[in-house]
Amino acid sequence: MTQKPKPNALSRRERQIMDILYKLERASVGQVLAEIAGKPSYSTVRAQLRVLEEKGHVRHEEHGLRYVYAPAVPRDVARRSALRHLVETFFDGSTEKVVAALLGGEVTRISPEELDRLARLIAKGRKES
Repeated sequence: MTQKPKPNALSRRERQIMDILYKLERASVGQVLAEIAGKPSYSTVRAQLRVLEEKGHVRHEEHGLRYVYAPAVPRDVARRSALRHLVETFFDGSTEKVVAALLGGEVTRISPEELDRLARLIAKGRKES
């Protein structure tokens, strides 16, 4: 049984590998190696994929003599989980604090179109709650 992935449990290299898997949707160790920056060894990438599988982020299928890896959860689910963890850890679970930090007193950098989209999202949130 696959355990639920922990968004905060990824190293920089593991995040790079996950980005590659999300981009390619599925890949062998060799395919990941061809895409990854810094050119780690084949055995390093293979070991990190195994660790990602143990953590519940990746699954594999056997194709002949090689394993083909794929993300265990869709990117949008992983993104929401990571964001929820970030909000809980650094902003005491407060959406208001997150938005205030994102704006950081630089509201002038937000285009009128972005402000309109944000206003619609807020209105939609009010309507749904």
